[in-house]
Amino acid sequence: MDEVRPVIEQFAERMFGGFARRDQRGKGELYLRGLMLDGKRKSMQPMAQRLEVDHQQLQQFVTTSTWEHVEVRRRLTGWAGEFIAPDALVIDDTGFPKDGKDSPGVARMYCGALGKTGNCQVGVSVHAVTDWASAAIDWRLFLPESWDDEKATDGGAAAEIRRRRVRSAIPDELRHREKWRLALDMLDEVIGEWGLPSRPVVADAGYGDATEFRLGLTERGLTYALAVSPTATAHPAEAAPVTPAWKGTGRPPQPRYPDPPQDLKSLAMAAGRSAGRYVLWRHGSRKTPGNPTASMRSRFLALRIRPANRNIPRDSDGSLPECWLLAEWPPGAPEPTDYWLSTLPADTKLRDLVRLAKIRWRIEHDYRELKDGLGLDHFEGRSWLGWHRHVTLAAVAQAICTQLRRTPKAPAQA
Repeated sequence: MDEVRPVIEQFAERMFGGFARRDQRGKGELYLRGLMLDGKRKSMQPMAQRLEVDHQQLQQFVTTSTWEHVEVRRRLTGWAGEFIAPDALVIDDTGFPKDGKDSPGVARMYCGALGKTGNCQVGVSVHAVTDWASAAIDWRLFLPESWDDEKATDGGAAAEIRRRRVRSAIPDELRHREKWRLALDMLDEVIGEWGLPSRPVVADAGYGDATEFRLGLTERGLTYALAVSPTATAHPAEAAPVTPAWKGTGRPPQPRYPDPPQDLKSLAMAAGRSAGRYVLWRHGSRKTPGNPTASMRSRFLALRIRPANRNIPRDSDGSLPECWLLAEWPPGAPEPTDYWLSTLPADTKLRDLVRLAKIRWRIEHDYRELKDGLGLDHFEGRSWLGWHRHVTLAAVAQAICTQLRRTPKAPAQA
């Protein structure tokens, strides 16, 4: 810590330079050091013991002090745009297991950290990503319907929800919104308000299966490579709508596709294994005797298709928009195992499609580092504001680690 502390102080000055008071800037730097110090637990009391300070200093800074975590995220986004120069913006969410029911947004939901449904909070995040680095630049705490009194049909239940919201100091205007809507809100923030350059958006099927999310990205002029379920339906790209003959009575018929859409699995199977090509998208870190270079390699096929959904706007001739279907068909597998839809240009090379679709691996690294090393899920407070401040500070701490890894001589130069 003595060696890297000058770098932490310099980074903290950039992130917290907008704070009105010097003591707030000092407490912010202190909190970052607490997150980065050795120690399994990164809640306030254990951190304060390691820092040899009163834990109330940390608690007051996170829960009641007057500073804007949104401004810190804006500065972090500016750093990520310069230092990481992201190739993609990746959307994901992660669970925060909880024992009680008073933490904001806590409910029985599927929790990846538990591998099952359990009592947890869920945070949705946006990450600026390249193959070599990534940063969690924005966050939203997901509010289930059980935390929205406007969704309650029973007066007593609504009153209890309101009491819980007041205890957690949840702003009244914040209501239940689907995770994909939270993701769009954050993209509007980081690109539209904070000036991060537009980049392709990548996410798992929890987002890719939401037609509204895909349309929302297109409306914003953002391309994407989104995982989807094989049961999604589409027409082949060469399919064309046909207008039935009009008999002169009634409403004129609209153009429509003569054949029903097929699911993505059927389209891939019809193309056949031979339509695929082997692609190496990166080298991993786990070398084995059978794979000394730790190469990540598999067979992929890419088809031009037209996703079919009644919510998708059609052109004047009735045709649906065209995009890529990417499917991974590993050697020895009887059928493809993973599917993506992508609106990257039609002349995009297969290896570029695969690299973008697979870049989500960086998020697994982010969550692992944030949770195992930097205490992302160790916050024990029960306030909405405290949660958002804590995850913001954990993200700043991770950004410092990223900068130190990329510039190993920085501590000595400082």
